[in-house]
Amino acid sequence: MSYTKYISLIVLTFLIGKNHTNAQEDINYSEFLNTITTAVPFLMIGPDSRAGAMGDVGVATKPDANSAYWNTAKTAFLEQEQALTISYIPWLRNLVNDIYMAQVGYTWKLNERMSVSHGLRYFSLGEITFRGIDANLIQIVNPNELAIDLCGIGYKLNDYFSGGFNTRYIYSNLTSGASVNGSDSKAGNAIAVDINGFYKKPINLGQQAADYMFGFNIQNIGNKVSYSESAERDFIPMNLKLGTGINIELDEFNEFGIYMDVNKLLVPTPPAYKKEGNGFAEDANGDYIIESGKDPNVSTVQGIIQSFYDAPGGMNEEFNEINWSLGAEYWYDDQFALRLGYFYENPNKGNRNHMTLGLGLKYQIFNLDFSYLVPFTQRNPLENTLRITMSFDFADIKSASEIKGN
Repeated sequence: MSYTKYISLIVLTFLIGKNHTNAQEDINYSEFLNTITTAVPFLMIGPDSRAGAMGDVGVATKPDANSAYWNTAKTAFLEQEQALTISYIPWLRNLVNDIYMAQVGYTWKLNERMSVSHGLRYFSLGEITFRGIDANLIQIVNPNELAIDLCGIGYKLNDYFSGGFNTRYIYSNLTSGASVNGSDSKAGNAIAVDINGFYKKPINLGQQAADYMFGFNIQNIGNKVSYSESAERDFIPMNLKLGTGINIELDEFNEFGIYMDVNKLLVPTPPAYKKEGNGFAEDANGDYIIESGKDPNVSTVQGIIQSFYDAPGGMNEEFNEINWSLGAEYWYDDQFALRLGYFYENPNKGNRNHMTLGLGLKYQIFNLDFSYLVPFTQRNPLENTLRITMSFDFADIKSASEIKGN
């Protein structure tokens, strides 16, 4: 058979298969808005300004005082003996002035191989007024959520690789017990764990010394939460983060790093339900009939497994659920840093698309980091907002005291 006939046969087969597929699938679900939602979404807010200035990369960046959130395994590579970090993040500052997230974290190294970390994230939703159908005041509440990192462990298995985990208690009080649709509400509670790893190896790029890094973090593996006895339980934002990066020592005073993270939620994708009239078709039990996708009402373990293949739009939609971010960082004399980043989310999965920038300052015992976000598409809760993080290096205190003593 000639090459022309062979190519023609391939093209014809492709067209027949394509027409057959289109005949069976009239709707391309991967092109529809199908955002995944979870309970306690504040867990996905990056708490520190260094990562925030680099598009929220942090899984495989150079270890610092904020490493416990992004990848607990990184803390085993910390140079500091002890580190304290404090952050403040205004939220929706263009609309209100009483919504914010605050974070404090503490990491200490037991020895050269093992580190321990603890942390607290507190999210305040400001003041909310509940009113009845007749507009009468029912209750004024101050909803809030918090996550307590009870114990994070980072352990060096060898000179290049470390493993880690973190245990977390999550509390979400959105209604202060107010009655919603005739049912008394309650606070949601969950216990979750992170499992992670970090690889760091010195390499040479020409004449420059560098560190290559890779990491992963499976975050918030935990139980579902509910805000009333009658309501269905919702998944918390379990997610998989993968990151890689390289940090180059240009010379004695100049250092440059470039990093990349990808992230995917490990919770079920909402299915496409069969339409009937102006609503959805129901089965004999009164449940909506699924036309494409999988039933999202599954256990935590099944939800994690199912999240890789349950999108109604098939693998195209699964790939759309991957967020990615790029970040770059330049340090001069380990005292002044410039940072730049970019974050991308598919338009059908939330459409967050923005650039970030910021700087870092280090003076003896203090590190001050600032970040700013510039949205490219839709409005963002962090636009026109300056995020601030201060970290406190106990090893530097000791060094400063020794210098003064001499």
